[in-house]
Amino acid sequence: MTSLTQRSSGLVQRRTEASRGAAADKDKGLGEEEYELRKDEQDEEDSGDSKETRLTLMEEVLLLGLKDREGYTSFWNDCISSGLRGCMLIELALRGRLQLEASGMRRKSLLARKVICKSDAATGDVLLDEALKHIKETQPPETVQSWIELLSGETWNPLKLHYQLRNVRERLAKNLVEKGVLTTEKQNFLLFDMTTHPLTNSNIKQRLIKKVQEAVLDKWVNDPNRMDKRLLALIFLAHSSDVLENAFAPLLDDQYDLAMKRVRQLLDLEPEGESMKANSNELLWAVVAAFTK
Repeated sequence: MTSLTQRSSGLVQRRTEASRGAAADKDKGLGEEEYELRKDEQDEEDSGDSKETRLTLMEEVLLLGLKDREGYTSFWNDCISSGLRGCMLIELALRGRLQLEASGMRRKSLLARKVICKSDAATGDVLLDEALKHIKETQPPETVQSWIELLSGETWNPLKLHYQLRNVRERLAKNLVEKGVLTTEKQNFLLFDMTTHPLTNSNIKQRLIKKVQEAVLDKWVNDPNRMDKRLLALIFLAHSSDVLENAFAPLLDDQYDLAMKRVRQLLDLEPEGESMKANSNELLWAVVAAFTK
């Protein structure tokens, strides 16, 4: 799995009523992760984000990677494919659908533990439900690293090619078109025509960029265990997908240097140790380990 190992060297260089409703949901038996997700969604609605503009981790990473006017990702980016699959695993974990098997008496490492389907309830997202179906029906279970390879088609086993999720970027872009973030155009590249998705709602992307910037600048907490799990995952996966640089490009030099320094602090963390802390999400840290080992 060359695309994972190539990124182990570090950063790419520079170039109130709502809370009551969420609590009621928790009382009805929702898992902790699902409760947190619902609470986050209610908070977003309170802050002015409509339901239509709520983005998944995959959509946020793709949006950071898309060129605003051209409407496509860099042709030289060979990392985003596996990065988006990592986003899917974390998204499913944060929604209470997936978890890692128990570590056991011998304390298996994160990358040696299998991914288990905790709930097969539909998520409402076609890509997530497709990935969840594969994971649920696969016996024996596979590890996080294996699932990133299988879902992205990076496997040498022809019997497992049916696990590959195809046209992921195009399908995510269409989701963003439906949410009013992108539009669809045809662009001619001499020998062929290509469907592109230029940005139409710059406010949503600017809010996304600002959220990432503030996480490592004004709202830096110096403790990943106190950071919002989705935001923490976004920083890790944006880096693994080689699109984090796009969020920091508008910063002044001193801000940029500080932001990169703090991202390096996150990348230098030991996933095994972080996963054992209270309230951590083990599958999130297993995905991080798969990209930074």
